[in-house]
Amino acid sequence: MEAGLVTHEFDAFFDKDSRVLILGTIPSPKSREQGFYYGHPQNRFWKVLADVMDEEFPETVEERKAFLKRNHIALWDVLASCEIKGASDVSIRNAEPNDMNRILKAADIRAIFATGAKAAELYKKLCLPACGVEAIRLPSTSPANCGCSYEKLREAYSQICDYVR
Repeated sequence: MEAGLVTHEFDAFFDKDSRVLILGTIPSPKSREQGFYYGHPQNRFWKVLADVMDEEFPETVEERKAFLKRNHIALWDVLASCEIKGASDVSIRNAEPNDMNRILKAADIRAIFATGAKAAELYKKLCLPACGVEAIRLPSTSPANCGCSYEKLREAYSQICDYVR
């Protein structure tokens, strides 16, 4: 598979009441198809987040948006565009960052989380200098991260609760 240029096709999800910002790298092909974040059915993001928030699993995009609003969670990605092969973060080249200050100026963000090593690395390199807010690295919920058990994911993601409640 060849790398292709991917430009972020949908906006950040946040409002003035958002307290936590969770960042991925850039939407996967499945997420772009759905028009919202973490759209691959095998991605464990929504399951683990619902679990740590002690809520029902949100299945539709509308349910996911309502879940995020209720729990004061903003979602976006580190990158506005990049060259990438499929959904392989390790293949990312020519990355262009999103401007995190857009959300930081509009909402009371108490913590920023980056999902996965590549999102954390790109955030530190491309976004931290411009916004000055460190990000906490979380393990990736991608099906490709099969080395991380659900229990480890749940434990890591549970720290989000400290900032939204």
